[in-house]
Amino acid sequence: MNGVPKPGFSSGDAIKAVEEVAAQNLPVGYGYEFSGVTREELAAGSQTVFIFLLVVTFVYFLLSAQYESYLLPFAVLLSLPIGLAGAFVFTSLFGISNNIYVQITMIMLVGLLAKNAILIVEFAVGRRRQGMPLVQAALEGAVARLRPILMTSFAFIFGLTPLMLASGAGAIGNRSIGTGAVGGMLIGTLFGVFVIPVLFIIFQSLHERIVGPPKAPITETAETEP
Repeated sequence: MNGVPKPGFSSGDAIKAVEEVAAQNLPVGYGYEFSGVTREELAAGSQTVFIFLLVVTFVYFLLSAQYESYLLPFAVLLSLPIGLAGAFVFTSLFGISNNIYVQITMIMLVGLLAKNAILIVEFAVGRRRQGMPLVQAALEGAVARLRPILMTSFAFIFGLTPLMLASGAGAIGNRSIGTGAVGGMLIGTLFGVFVIPVLFIIFQSLHERIVGPPKAPITETAETEP
């Protein structure tokens, strides 16, 4: 049997409806299986949590190597839930269920939201290593990177707006990706520029308590003989 969801319903809603009807009406000894794209969707859905944790783990180790700290990457990672929560808020407001497209969008948002945090933290770390006070370094990072963060984020948001308002064939998938990405980037950007500097201050201060304050880079001077 082949079927498609009604307008306004996702493939996840259709799968759940089939499972409920089968549990209520199938006689004893009868069963059912999904095939094709639906079968792949069910298999991928069970792996989403594992993939998400794997992505976050890779990001953590890469940032640990970049910052030479096991604590400072949390200033980036702990800013991600704000944007992810924004994606869930937007999908709920627009009546979109948590389908496979939304789950893929969440994984995509990890990299996009981390990029904004990395811009601020990287600049603040550089100023801190030059001897600037911790709070001032965090504020300098937020102010200096505010414009590029807003430009890239809002360009991304405006670019996805047609996808968010898509209609016709495949509209549910397009709307799911567009709505989740727009909500995550919008909320993550607007609140992240305030939260990220605070997280940097907290974890940079913890890092300095363990390894001491950062040292200024050594500049080499050339010596000439008379």
